[in-house]
Amino acid sequence: MTNAELHTLTGAYALHALTETERAEFEEHLRACEGCAQEVRELSATAARLGLAVSVTPPVELKDAVLRRISVVRQEPPHTPAAPGAAGNRRRGARWSRYALAACLAAAAALGGVAVWQHQRATDAQERADAAQRQSQQLADVLAAPDAKAVTGTLPDGASGTLVVARSRNQAAFVASGLQRPPAGKVYQLWFNDQGTMRSAGLMNPARSTEAVLLNGPVDRASGMGITLEPAGGSTAPTSAPLALMNFATA
Repeated sequence: MTNAELHTLTGAYALHALTETERAEFEEHLRACEGCAQEVRELSATAARLGLAVSVTPPVELKDAVLRRISVVRQEPPHTPAAPGAAGNRRRGARWSRYALAACLAAAAALGGVAVWQHQRATDAQERADAAQRQSQQLADVLAAPDAKAVTGTLPDGASGTLVVARSRNQAAFVASGLQRPPAGKVYQLWFNDQGTMRSAGLMNPARSTEAVLLNGPVDRASGMGITLEPAGGSTAPTSAPLALMNFATA
């Protein structure tokens, strides 16, 4: 690139929009051009402050307005350093024009990015809340089912567990009380006992000593359930002896 062309890259450099080759060439230019170095510092500071600005959702017409302006506003030609006077004033005017353009672009990118990020966070939170509500409702439906049958057993260290089965819903729930926190890197995993074959039925929250959980999956032909201590994240099959086995109530 010519020296004149390098003078036009301050905004793109501040917004990290240059290729590796352009960036290396421009950084070499910066070491000898105090004017461009100062402009880069100003643009970088502005972009940083815009990135930390309070979130505001940009108007829906902003994108269309920017695209319309791009199609009709001609890019300013590069200017070489000039002596003080009228030419110098034009140089400063061009500098501030690029400064304003880069600031506008940074603002649009920052505000648009924050708005998208916040929308995604809100959507994720709503989806988690909806899922939790559905699970809570299903758990309540199992416990309140007319044909629900419960059996209570003893768990390690004096804890107790109650297993509730609703055959009409083909679902089961487990309520644990006084359960000790598992060792670091471990989690309690629940299993359906399919005639001697253990089928994963979900994980318990390691931070809770008392918890009611809806077992994942249908009851089908299971005759009971078990609980084991597994690595965090759970296992596809039990890796340790059951801490407890409970058969479904028959009456």
